[in-house]
Amino acid sequence: MLTHPPLTRADILPEPELPAGRQLLDEGRQMADLWSVGDCAFLRAHGCASEAEYKRRKMAEGTVMQHAHLGFRDLQRSVSATASVYEACAERGAVIDRFGMCLDWSMGFPRAQRSHQTRGTGILLNSDEDFARLTQAAPAAMHFGDFMLGFPAALENTCSALAAGATAIGNLGQYFTFRLPGYTDDVETTAATVKALGLIAAQPVEVLVHSNLDDGYAAVYEDLTSALGQAMLEKYIITDLIGAPYAVCYGHHFTEPLTRIAFQRALAMVCDGVPGSQVYGATVLYKGNHAENYAGLSAYLLADIAAQQLQPTGHAVNPVPVSENERIPDPQEIIDAQCHLNRMKDLAEGYLPLLNLQAADQVRDTLLSEASGFRDRVLHGLREAGIDTSDPFELLLALRRLGGRALEQRYGAGSQRPDMPGRRQPRVPATTFTELEEAAEAFLDSQPGQSLCALARPEVCILTATTDVHEHGKMLLDTVFARAGFTVADGGISSDPADVAASAVASGAAAIALSTYNGVALRYARDLLDALAQQGADIPVLIGGRLNEIPAASNTSLPVDVSRELQELGTYPCPDLPAATQRLTQLLPAAAEKQPAGSGRTP
Repeated sequence: MLTHPPLTRADILPEPELPAGRQLLDEGRQMADLWSVGDCAFLRAHGCASEAEYKRRKMAEGTVMQHAHLGFRDLQRSVSATASVYEACAERGAVIDRFGMCLDWSMGFPRAQRSHQTRGTGILLNSDEDFARLTQAAPAAMHFGDFMLGFPAALENTCSALAAGATAIGNLGQYFTFRLPGYTDDVETTAATVKALGLIAAQPVEVLVHSNLDDGYAAVYEDLTSALGQAMLEKYIITDLIGAPYAVCYGHHFTEPLTRIAFQRALAMVCDGVPGSQVYGATVLYKGNHAENYAGLSAYLLADIAAQQLQPTGHAVNPVPVSENERIPDPQEIIDAQCHLNRMKDLAEGYLPLLNLQAADQVRDTLLSEASGFRDRVLHGLREAGIDTSDPFELLLALRRLGGRALEQRYGAGSQRPDMPGRRQPRVPATTFTELEEAAEAFLDSQPGQSLCALARPEVCILTATTDVHEHGKMLLDTVFARAGFTVADGGISSDPADVAASAVASGAAAIALSTYNGVALRYARDLLDALAQQGADIPVLIGGRLNEIPAASNTSLPVDVSRELQELGTYPCPDLPAATQRLTQLLPAAAEKQPAGSGRTP
């Protein structure tokens, strides 16, 4: 049985004084006289006061709504693409109900600080007018999610989004897991977020507080009952404590139809009629070329369409273009994906009579039962530790500081795993973790995997880290290196280069294995090498993931591959595990000579 020492307030909130959540909410509410929902093309075209009203109308009609996501860096290109994608799809009979933008992570900083921050690949909105240009681009709802709530600029970003006519604002999930480079003030971040939530709750029309669970703790929970329990915790904070409507997004990591549909049906009961924002495409299914990725696209779309037709929850369906695992999709690829979804909606109706939902509803019932237990145990445990769980500021900050893995270890539903101390046996396993373990096993059973095992020994340490919040690559590396027989040091998620360098030196790492996703590979690698040099350390850096970046002189807003530049810089680009193994064999020859093949494998 899992046992943990009891938590105390000093363990979580050691500060002698902290802001009061009620006061922060009042400050936000008082701003509603100055900042309220403005006019936009969507509200005018559909004669509604909010997106929630529109969603309920479409749910009553039995319409499966469509969401399109754009990821261009240039504002003018984003505005033009929004209009052209909407019009091209409409000409082919596909109605886009809402758009989302891949906002740049530097938007999390207050506007006065952004010019000094590293840019990612997303769009940067620096004024009320910038927000309004997007909401006026097409008669579809404009969703502002990434790097809005959950960051120090939460309040000023929310003001601009509301004034531009946006009535779905997020992304609460990012509050728990995303960290801005070089920024550590979680008290200021939480205070800004609570004020923004107070402003949203005080609006005279319904403004949805969007939370993408997969960007939050659902990405690290091994049990889907914990993920649903997280939604219950967030709903308690947003709706019960603050008085705003809570809208859930999920989908990135739900790769098989049973749990994808069961989770949707469980959310229908959790959210009490508040429409969901969108169900995101299962992008982890995109592992091949475009033709192979279309199979993954069709698979999750069929599940999502059927789920909405059988029990509408208001989630717009998001067909992610099949090129997404390679680069930012262009407008034509977005149009193709939307038209593919529109055609799938027609074809899906023929499958509905074939579906037996008994198995899905059994999983749904398990999700609901165990999730409510998880929520209750978390709240009870925090109250026992001296946290005021009726104060949204204290509760948010406590959940953030504890972290998803610690929450699941302490309060999750499953029993102790005999093969993995400190981890639980999931009641409803998250398929992402199952697939990561299967991928690790398959690699270790391969010839390159056997070569890695021959190279490994416990006294050789490899530090793993990520440049951003996308940590599945790191999780795979952790599993592979540990089972091969290395000691693995944790360099963290979304870690600053200086912190990774310091951790590598402190742990005596023989190599750093870095996973990257958000288009900052070259700049991050340069900063990391500089930080290592300042430490007087010569530790090889292996870097894999999405090795791209937008050139400074680019006029396309599209990132380009920087593998060659990374190699010239002195790092070792590794597109996959066999490449990483080959590189480690060259970097650690002494270890390879001391062990016979296969002797390092840890069961």
